[in-house]
Amino acid sequence: LLDLSNEPQAVLDAYGVKPRPAGAFARQCVMARRLSEARVRFVEICQPGWDHHNNLHKGLIDRCRSVDQPTAALLSDLAQRGLLDETLVVFGSEFGRQPTSQGADGRDHNITGYSMWMTGAGVKQGFSYGGTDEYGIAAVEGRMHTNDLHATLLALMGLDHQRLTYPYAGRDFRLTDVAGKVADAIIA
Repeated sequence: LLDLSNEPQAVLDAYGVKPRPAGAFARQCVMARRLSEARVRFVEICQPGWDHHNNLHKGLIDRCRSVDQPTAALLSDLAQRGLLDETLVVFGSEFGRQPTSQGADGRDHNITGYSMWMTGAGVKQGFSYGGTDEYGIAAVEGRMHTNDLHATLLALMGLDHQRLTYPYAGRDFRLTDVAGKVADAIIA
């Protein structure tokens, strides 16, 4: 599954596969499609280098250039092969970025308002959930705690997060920390 040598050149070109590190994310996207075709239940791919406290202009252009084409190709490929209906794709990070500059050419972390997107596997298409204030600093509508996000992702994967509760050391535990509310508005 991880050997891309038998992939048609047209597919590699569509994903933007290049040699060495320049094509790492593109190769991961092709592998993610291949793993999804093989019914692997969970696939995670990562692209590091988004921590732009400086060199924001050059760094952001480089990072976006490295993920845009491969991500679009992956989504198109999954849809064309009939896999997007059953594959949940989540694109996010550990937190967002401030809308203001940090120094001459950087942005600091923002934990109070940031974006993610998801598609496939029961996600309502063409839908936006929540929003930030006019400056993009803080979520003001459709706020979602991490526990709610996890509960929603589990629901999209067919799991009821409340049924995953287990007692340990006199306390109940679960993946959503005995909290979490499914954001039903996101589900088709």
